[in-house]
Amino acid sequence: MSQYFRIHADNPQHRLLEQVVGILQEGGIIVYPTDTCYALGCRIGDKNALERIRRLRRTAVDHEFSLICRDLSEIAMYARVDNSAYRLLRKLTPGPYTFILQASHEVPRRLQDPKRRAVGIRVPDHVIVRELLTILGEPILSSTLILPDDSVPMTEPEVIRESLDKLVDAVVDGGACGIEPTTVLDLSGGAVSLVRQGKGEVSFLQ
Repeated sequence: MSQYFRIHADNPQHRLLEQVVGILQEGGIIVYPTDTCYALGCRIGDKNALERIRRLRRTAVDHEFSLICRDLSEIAMYARVDNSAYRLLRKLTPGPYTFILQASHEVPRRLQDPKRRAVGIRVPDHVIVRELLTILGEPILSSTLILPDDSVPMTEPEVIRESLDKLVDAVVDGGACGIEPTTVLDLSGGAVSLVRQGKGEVSFLQ
């Protein structure tokens, strides 16, 4: 049975956040809110937890997960960021964007695009996520919470709790989330390329 944490979206209870981080550190997978959708998450180096998420979502072996980072300095540890990319990241983070960047040596090979050695990275604009990342001290490996037979992400914490009770280790209830995914921007080849239009505006690309 998964643990259920009802956490204030604007003023998160630190004691509860520490318990959630403890579950991650012990190899658990969690459901948590972001500024777009609810997501599944685990620690970067935890192969078993990663495989559990793959089985839950029934993803292909080459399904790309994202690294959820605390800030720009953490991004720089896991991706190669040139000056132009840095300026764009500074402008758009935190926010509803996922950036495809060249991975650094800190990112395990199994999490990188096998051809381009790239990785998806984002910094959500959500207090609960920021506090979790601060306590954890490293990014969360993450995938949007879309079940295999669904076309949109799950949005209601109570429904998530009932559906995934024995499949995840913790559900963080931060209130209802939306169903619109992040906007994905590819910065791995120099020029900015729009991969997917989502919640984040892209008028600056015109």
